Amino acid sequence: MSAEPPTADAARARFPLDTVYQAARMYYLEDATQAAIASRLGVSRPTVSRLVAEARRAGLVRIEVVDPFRDETVALAGRLQVGLGLHAVHLAPVTHTATLGADLAAPLAAAVEGMALQPGDAVLMSSGRTVYALAQAGMPQLPGVQLVPTVGGQADPMPWFQTNEITRTAAQHSGAIPAFLFAQALPSAAMRASLDEDPAFQHVVGLWGRAKGAVLGIGAPAPTRDAVARGIPVEDRAFDRAAGDVSLNFFAPDGSAIDFPGSDRMVRTSREVLAAVPHAVGVAVGEAKVPSIIGAVCGGLVNALVSDAATARAVLDALA
Repeated sequence: MSAEPPTADAARARFPLDTVYQAARMYYLEDATQAAIASRLGVSRPTVSRLVAEARRAGLVRIEVVDPFRDETVALAGRLQVGLGLHAVHLAPVTHTATLGADLAAPLAAAVEGMALQPGDAVLMSSGRTVYALAQAGMPQLPGVQLVPTVGGQADPMPWFQTNEITRTAAQHSGAIPAFLFAQALPSAAMRASLDEDPAFQHVVGLWGRAKGAVLGIGAPAPTRDAVARGIPVEDRAFDRAAGDVSLNFFAPDGSAIDFPGSDRMVRTSREVLAAVPHAVGVAVGEAKVPSIIGAVCGGLVNALVSDAATARAVLDALA
């Protein structure tokens, strides 16, 4: 019969708690080398490594990584909040494309905390690459909260425009309850008319109207984008002056609405509804988004912002 592997309790029995503590104290507080600790405790150097690891597992050691840019980032957020006239601004010190969701997780959590959500409250989720990244790796816990897509996009080939999947993923990672919107972003006139009679669609529209918060990607200027939601007629000259969009509500640099063929039948949360959301948090990163952020704020589409320090500085420079 083979011997059973040692248990964690058995491992701790080999290392008395006072020995574990002494090894950790010397290593972390006295900066003693492993050789010096081994000599003082009368153990081998490999045993010192195991003692230090056991101290961390046992909770005797707490390691804090201090953000050296925190004070600067907080001050920058305050300046941008005043400059744009927003309710709140929450910034990450730095972001990277490959880790965007995780990088923005802390500022998004701070923004959501300000919403004071309760189970049953509704929070809107837009499409877009940044919201897609947040849904995958940046969502705070939202038990019992309803997440609701703001635009159609049921069969869009681009994953960051598939709003049902974005909402489902965000709910899975946050403990929220997803609602789904089974419609294209720009349906035919006949399909749009049928949606208005559909109970499931009307349920989503009702959630839009009573939403307490929203996480809204701010799209870049239309001429700079490599893709938009399926069916949007970007070849129309109206898009030449589009500074960006929020939930497919395209706007000029001054925030005024841009209409285009089919815009009257778009499946999207309207500008008026977004303007009434108490905590409409725009999310955007990158210098290319500067006119988009300013236009979204001027148009009343967002009243708070999640971004990073570099983007904040660029926005302030543009406002100067």
